[in-house]
Amino acid sequence: MAQIHSFESFGTVDGPGIRFVVFMQGCPMRCKYCHNPDTWEINAGREYSAEEAAKEALKYKRYFGARGGVTVSGGEPLLQLDFLIELFTILKGQGIHTCADTSGICFSQEDERYLKLLEVTDLFLLDLKHIEEEEHRALTGRSNAAPLAFARFLSLHRKPVWIRHVLVPGLTDRNESLLRLRAFIDTLSNVEKVEVLPYHTMGEVKYEKLGMKYPLAGVTPPARERIANAERILSGK
Repeated sequence: MAQIHSFESFGTVDGPGIRFVVFMQGCPMRCKYCHNPDTWEINAGREYSAEEAAKEALKYKRYFGARGGVTVSGGEPLLQLDFLIELFTILKGQGIHTCADTSGICFSQEDERYLKLLEVTDLFLLDLKHIEEEEHRALTGRSNAAPLAFARFLSLHRKPVWIRHVLVPGLTDRNESLLRLRAFIDTLSNVEKVEVLPYHTMGEVKYEKLGMKYPLAGVTPPARERIANAERILSGK
């Protein structure tokens, strides 16, 4: 059983093709730009078994086409690892493409369950939030050691990965850090795509409704030229 925040039946930005997206409940990080603070608390949401969640996803199988499938996002899906493995095992048995959208923050090299996860996951969307340790802690409240170790683990086992980086003016858009992130990506053998996700303020209203102070009040989305600059650097071109 697992705590699930919500489902989305027609996701188009959560991996290849049309996706059924499972948003898991619970996340150990507190990213300043997070637009889903309602997914943070682990003891919230609604409880589902893997079989129940798979049944919801399979209702939309005919819409997936040749490229689509199911993406599990968050919150942080690795926080409920046993459920994720069981769900993906069921879906792979039905010929469904599986994708995990994760920060890698829960990864442990000693946890052998991650080898099982690799067997039933076709693609990982890995959100690398900041390459600098101190800046990562300031941005998320946690070290970046586990996310970087997870990236290396996926590379070692040659599992397909799309790297994602949220571009926030003044926080994650410095050229020096972008170049360091690109240098790290160059050490990986399995990166199929790098996506720059421009910061937006659409989550601000959620903080207001939850009675929470918005951490990035006054920060505006990045200018078009800064987005293009990040895309150029992180693409390695």
